[in-house]
Amino acid sequence: MKIAIGADHNGYELKEAVKAHVQKLGHEVEDFGCHQCAETDYPNVAAEVGKSIQEGQNERGVLICGTGIGVAITANKLKGIRAALAHDVYSAERAQLSNNAQILTMGAQIIGIEVAKKNVEAYLNVAWEGGSQRKVDKIDDIEAQE
Repeated sequence: MKIAIGADHNGYELKEAVKAHVQKLGHEVEDFGCHQCAETDYPNVAAEVGKSIQEGQNERGVLICGTGIGVAITANKLKGIRAALAHDVYSAERAQLSNNAQILTMGAQIIGIEVAKKNVEAYLNVAWEGGSQRKVDKIDDIEAQE
């Protein structure tokens, strides 16, 4: 799979560790930054990752900021994108299995590297099977009401 990854300065170190792990799992990674620990606004990075998925350049994404909340809110503003915050393996799996989330978000100030790696691995190792399609369709319908 081709995976988009991005973070602000708060998530830089965790992003680098997660990126290496995703590559070790055999996935191709496109890194949208930040590329150093300099202050970076998470909405810019989250929008770029989300757009890459909208446009079909990447299949899934991982976004990291201090809490994971800001990047989730930002990515979810993009039409057709479902970003899910998960700080545990079960939620990471369910993000994909229950909600067909294209983006997993995490908080670098909430979880450590090993938990983040396990979350991303769980998220990438499951595939949407359409079991909650009715609910996902309702999410898309709400979005269409703009």
